[in-house]
Amino acid sequence: MEQKDVLKALQRDHAAELKLAAERLSGTAKHTEIIPSPVLSEMTGHTILLKPENLQVTGSFKIRGAYNKIASLSEEELACGIVTASAGNHAQGVAYAARERGAKATILMPQITPPLKVDATKAYGADVVLHGDVFDEAAAYAAELSEKQGMVYVPPFDDYEVLCGQGTIAMEILDDVPDVTDIVVPLGGGGLGAGVALAVKTFRPEVRVIGAIPEGSPAFKNSLAAGRVVAADQVVTSAEGVAVKRPGDLTFALLNEFLDDLVTVSERDINEMILLMLEKHKLVVEAAGAVSLAALEHLNLRSRKFASAPGPHVVVPIISGGNIDTVTIGAVIQKGMIARGRIMNFEVELPDTPGQLVKVATILAQERANVIALDHDQFKASGVYANAVALGVTVETNGPDHIDRILVALREAGYQPRRIY
Repeated sequence: MEQKDVLKALQRDHAAELKLAAERLSGTAKHTEIIPSPVLSEMTGHTILLKPENLQVTGSFKIRGAYNKIASLSEEELACGIVTASAGNHAQGVAYAARERGAKATILMPQITPPLKVDATKAYGADVVLHGDVFDEAAAYAAELSEKQGMVYVPPFDDYEVLCGQGTIAMEILDDVPDVTDIVVPLGGGGLGAGVALAVKTFRPEVRVIGAIPEGSPAFKNSLAAGRVVAADQVVTSAEGVAVKRPGDLTFALLNEFLDDLVTVSERDINEMILLMLEKHKLVVEAAGAVSLAALEHLNLRSRKFASAPGPHVVVPIISGGNIDTVTIGAVIQKGMIARGRIMNFEVELPDTPGQLVKVATILAQERANVIALDHDQFKASGVYANAVALGVTVETNGPDHIDRILVALREAGYQPRRIY
């Protein structure tokens, strides 16, 4: 976005535009209900209330911004057709909104987009074109198509109407949670974060807005540190919904002014939260949606610029989406279980004599370790002529302490187990 357009957007009547967005979305987007999280509250020492946009129409918050933008278009603009680029969730929002308004939509998606999101977008009647390795390459091609074919480009984040649509999430939180002190939001291109920050600072400026990013998607961290938009050299994260190399110009301008803090989370943090949501809340959360949850244990809430009273905070993390394919979620569950000490794999070398496997199995049974897989292989022994066999074992465990007890029991029996993961 050009600087003159950024300045023009910043001068608009934000309160009026946000209220108009809420009116447009009434009856289309769900007013997602706040869900208390006892497990996260106990973990952090603060009151944690979830804003589950994974339960939104199309499975993510993106319907809000996409619909608000398309609802603002004239009939003549709609007749030209709509084009956009997206890693998936914005694509579904645009496809849904275009269908509702009777417009044709063409969606550019990067090659890494999960098949679930591609198929879901097509199901809303949009034409899908896969192009580029990351969002930015797909977006460049979408802009090219818009210019050549006269279609209206609906940006995924760097657009005033889009971010006002996303800002309605914050408006709902402020209404539903009057005592909220902090809202945590994942940042990719910044549309969600900027919309939330704009709404919060317009209506309740004492509430803090905290951004969260994966370690492998550092564009916003670098940009905020530099005081200007800086593209990341590379983006490597499982959270494809926030895998953006370059933040938006308008979203950066708003977040540079209104964002109160920024937290970085690891891939392990993200995987653990996806698993925790499944187990404790029965919620399916995609990686980008888990970024704000992963940030909760890293928040610095000891001091607040606008604190009116001491004590625990009331924190609302926004779960931005739940569109995750079954193959990915299976891998994430396994990684999350490994990270939390719920699965262990080890190797141990045994004498190649009858009964050794039974001895190991007996030890595992005594320690109440559930065997998932065994690999009994003579060819993996340390020496070609050694009278030994290598045994690989994967067991289900109850946590790090349980793993330690299993390994100690094996060593006390004369074995030398080597933990693989």
